[in-house]
Amino acid sequence: MIITSLLDTDLYKITMMQGVLHQFPWAEVEYEFKCRDQQVDLRPIADTLNRELDDLCTLRFSTKELDFLSSLRFMKRDFIQFLRLFHFQRDYIYVDASGENLDIHIKGPWLHTILFEVPVLALVNELYFKHIAPRPDYEVGREKLEEKIALVKETNKEQLGFMFSDFGTRRRFSREWQEEIILELKQNLPVNFFGTSNVMLAKKYNILPIGTMAHEWIMACQALGPRLADSQRYALEHWAQEYRGDLGIALSDTLGFEAFLSDFDMFFSKLFDGCRHDSGDPIEWGERLVAHYKSLKIDSRWKQAVFSDGLSFTRAIEIARHFKGRINTAFGIGTNLTNDVVNEPVQIVMKMIKCQGQSVAKISDSPGKQMCNDDRYLSYIKSVIARKIRNRKFGG
Repeated sequence: MIITSLLDTDLYKITMMQGVLHQFPWAEVEYEFKCRDQQVDLRPIADTLNRELDDLCTLRFSTKELDFLSSLRFMKRDFIQFLRLFHFQRDYIYVDASGENLDIHIKGPWLHTILFEVPVLALVNELYFKHIAPRPDYEVGREKLEEKIALVKETNKEQLGFMFSDFGTRRRFSREWQEEIILELKQNLPVNFFGTSNVMLAKKYNILPIGTMAHEWIMACQALGPRLADSQRYALEHWAQEYRGDLGIALSDTLGFEAFLSDFDMFFSKLFDGCRHDSGDPIEWGERLVAHYKSLKIDSRWKQAVFSDGLSFTRAIEIARHFKGRINTAFGIGTNLTNDVVNEPVQIVMKMIKCQGQSVAKISDSPGKQMCNDDRYLSYIKSVIARKIRNRKFGG
């Protein structure tokens, strides 16, 4: 049994789940799995994956786990009480390997399916690497980790204030390897390593759990909000209603950064602590964000830019160096941190494709990260966004 705790997930799944309970408990959704590496065949792991999912659906939150969640000031009492009753429903997830690719489909109430994504991706990743590398040489990974630690220590001489957290649960080489990395980073980079998205490991090692919202929060609001053109504003407003100033990092690329900036007006720019980058060129994104704050006469030095798109430590340090003294930077490093042992990492995702029976889309600023199964809807939402941006520019 690979997943042994329901806390073995990213914090932003739990924070979004609380928002769903309070604001959209009736919503029905669908998710679909996608492997971006066409040459990778995941079908051989299907039977083992099904057995792991059977085990996953037997788990419950323990009293100690719920006590830990209760200690987080933004977790509410009624949500904790709901989690006492929660467990995964096996009927909501389907795995099939009879076609050309491994098919994983999730369908059911958003409230009861939202936590599937991270453990499912972690299971697929770990089972795949067990299949192709049953006897991995962890010394290779340890040597790479030592090099990364040495690089950060050397960079500290520049006084960049370089801060990063672990975002690697969903694409980790294994659960044990992620835990070893967390322990090493805590011991060797206590100033730079400030948190992990993995709630179980945050609890175990007394580390700050990190996470706010993911793309699905904004995607679902395309179906839940009153107008498609205002869906991103609707998502940000409902997030602010739920957390009242906590968890104030806004995800900026669900509909593209230009569309985000058209919605991120003075109200949101002052209300949110900063933004997270997850696609497109990070330097260009950061420059546009700083310029956006400047246009609103907001001092960007009091704001935060969180970078989390396929980062290596070398690239993250370059970004920190570029923006030093202009905006506070922080970095979420995933695959390069927790899946750097053998072979190439596998690019796998699990994204929402429908909400309330309606197609939803993630447009992104990187073409390879676009997610939508409905070409007609994708064309329509792009036209809506383009018209909105055009009207904003020309005062329409």
